[in-house]
Amino acid sequence: MTSAPRFGVNYTPSQGWFHHWLDFDPDSVRADLDSIAALGLDHVRVFPLWPLFQPNRTLIRPRAVEQLAELVDAAAERGLDVAVDGLQGHLSSFDFEPSWIRSWHRRNMFTDPDVVDAQAAYLGTLAAALADRPNFLGMTVGNEVDQFSGDPHPDPDRATPEQVEAWLRRMVGACERGAPGRMHLHASYDAAWYLDEHPFTPWHSARIGAVTAIHSWVFNGTAQRYGGRSAASEGHAAYLVELSKAWARDPHRPVWLQEVGAPAPYVSAGEAAGFAGGTVAAVLDCPDLWGVTWWCSHDVDRSLADFPELEYSLGLLTTDRRVKPAGRRLAGEIAAVRADWRPPAPRTTAVVVATGDGVTAPKRSVCAPGGAVFEAFLQLAADGARPTAVLAERAEDAAHLAARGIGEVVHPEHVR
Repeated sequence: MTSAPRFGVNYTPSQGWFHHWLDFDPDSVRADLDSIAALGLDHVRVFPLWPLFQPNRTLIRPRAVEQLAELVDAAAERGLDVAVDGLQGHLSSFDFEPSWIRSWHRRNMFTDPDVVDAQAAYLGTLAAALADRPNFLGMTVGNEVDQFSGDPHPDPDRATPEQVEAWLRRMVGACERGAPGRMHLHASYDAAWYLDEHPFTPWHSARIGAVTAIHSWVFNGTAQRYGGRSAASEGHAAYLVELSKAWARDPHRPVWLQEVGAPAPYVSAGEAAGFAGGTVAAVLDCPDLWGVTWWCSHDVDRSLADFPELEYSLGLLTTDRRVKPAGRRLAGEIAAVRADWRPPAPRTTAVVVATGDGVTAPKRSVCAPGGAVFEAFLQLAADGARPTAVLAERAEDAAHLAARGIGEVVHPEHVR
């Protein structure tokens, strides 16, 4: 990628959080978008709540779709592009699923034919409603929907990797039919990369959809193990970006750091700005980075109950739209990149990733914090090697290595 990466934010409304769809206030939305644009950001990722937009299997509320379009148009007036997540799904520890797949109507969201048809219709409707907007980037199938598919979810909709692949292709295809040629993709939380036998696999993330989405959260054991301001934590997003390339078919497949944030207390309030700067600096050294989208725009109002404590303070701005230190730091990083952008050189040293099988990756915990691949990558980075990753199945494929600019392949056990 020869152009500078994009910089955006996951839009969390300052008033009412995502419940704002129940009392949609265009003036409040416009004020929020003004505060976002003032930071120099160029796009937002927005989250319709699935049960509110499709409260019945055969009802997609026209007024809800109109309000989404109104938000997209307001963003355009402020020079902001918009990416839309469809199946919400899971947000900040809360699940938002429609009643027609729960309790008395319990059906598997990944495998039930009627449910899958309804989901495809919903995603296609949202995409088609926005297809003529120049600032519409595309659809993400949903936010971390993989967490519904297995442990540790308390009531998962079990699916096999083969069933997941069929479901993902159906969903991304519905988005493409609704808005041809836009950047349609899907997104998983890091269980897809780290959790053995999780049904959503690295192969799915790196091969289905227009780009690979990365969600980097250091409360996954990274900060606890290495420290919140450690090289491991500030380099975690870059690590996941490079790890994803091991599974990509296209040697220059774009990677979108779609979520990354500074969660307290793992990163203290006083350290958040430094963490933001360190994380962005590390990830900008990754070739083929499409962009960075910070989580999130505005804090969660403490009048709202039952959120995990860390969720209340993740915003770049307060609920009254004042810029926080992390917001100022990110704005400065954006300005610097746009003033002087040079694409990073290829990463020439690759850590071998052996997960038992390149498609289903049953032993992917070697990639998790503390695992052999993670530790080798961390040591090589400390030695200045700018590492990337390659699957064991491709470690001797000269054409693949050459296409990625890899000149040295290193097995984790040989890194000290």
